[in-house]
Amino acid sequence: MARPNKVAAVDDITEGFNSSTAALLTEYRGLTVGQLKELRRSLGADSTYAVVKNTLARIGAKNAGIDGLDDLLTGPSAIAFVKGDPVEAAKSLRDFAKTNPLLVIKGAWMDGRRLSAAEVGKLADLESREVLLAKLAGAMNATMSKAAALFQAPLSKAARTIEALRLAAQANPALLSAAAPAAAAPVEPASESTVVDEEITEVSAEQTTAESAEVTEAPAQEAAAEETAAESSEAPEAAEDATEG
Repeated sequence: MARPNKVAAVDDITEGFNSSTAALLTEYRGLTVGQLKELRRSLGADSTYAVVKNTLARIGAKNAGIDGLDDLLTGPSAIAFVKGDPVEAAKSLRDFAKTNPLLVIKGAWMDGRRLSAAEVGKLADLESREVLLAKLAGAMNATMSKAAALFQAPLSKAARTIEALRLAAQANPALLSAAAPAAAAPVEPASESTVVDEEITEVSAEQTTAESAEVTEAPAQEAAAEETAAESSEAPEAAEDATEG
């Protein structure tokens, strides 16, 4: 019969796999108690670093539906169960291993698959979630600022132009009357019917002018004829006066 403490240990490991975003497997051979405490502090509150027995850890992994970790659970093993950002935990383990070479990162389980030690190293080289979010927010703010400036610039220029025209019109109202012809609607080309009407009008005007000229010339001719006749009648009278004299 299994001992209660072993059952509890298996349950804890199973729960650790089920509730974690990542599980980083390490070998801690040769590390002191003080170094292990330092490592736990470096991982932060979102991670739990637990020394495990390999047999119990294999059972706990299988209970969580995880296969493929048996070869990693050899020698003095400890697992960092991460409930926060796996990148930060990987960075903490990598940085600690640089100053404490006895800590060996053997691999990890994350996103439903096994990671090798090299892949954990690549994970540690990534930027943290907070940094990525900050960069994303900065990029979005910059994009929004550019967009706002793009939309506001034409409006502000138009507003300044309209205001300048308004002030100029107040100072010199003649500008409005001078600008009126320019603002008039463009004249549409004359249609064929319009052209014909214009030609008829021109012909009528020419005929009217000619008739007026004829009417004006007739009285003039009559007046000239009367003057000629009067002169002719006066001539014999003058001759008679001269003879009598």
